[in-house]
Amino acid sequence: MTELMRDVVLTDDTVRGLELLASSLDWPCYVVDLRGCVDKTQLLERCADVLRFPSWFGHNWDAFFDCLIDLASARRARGCVIVLRHAGELQAASPEAFDTARSILADAEKVWSDRGVAMRVFVEIA
Repeated sequence: MTELMRDVVLTDDTVRGLELLASSLDWPCYVVDLRGCVDKTQLLERCADVLRFPSWFGHNWDAFFDCLIDLASARRARGCVIVLRHAGELQAASPEAFDTARSILADAEKVWSDRGVAMRVFVEIA
């Protein structure tokens, strides 16, 4: 985990607060509900849907990273917030997929930071 990514317990009110804060900064806020998500395929599908990945998204880890780092340039954002809700089930059912996704998200945060653009990721695990 990077110093930017946060593992947190979130309430609906907290998520609404994150959305409001992101909106006040003119940043998109993507809330990915992982309830019932137990494998890599489901994780990538849900992220692709919520983050509106392009049609060329290949549903693999390399494409996941590429789409994450392209979010800023594609949407001309100065920053963004990604919230992975209810990630505990994925972590328990498929720890390798969970750890890989977190690593890729951390790498994307670093790339964004190097470009002077903020990405903040919150992972809810109970």
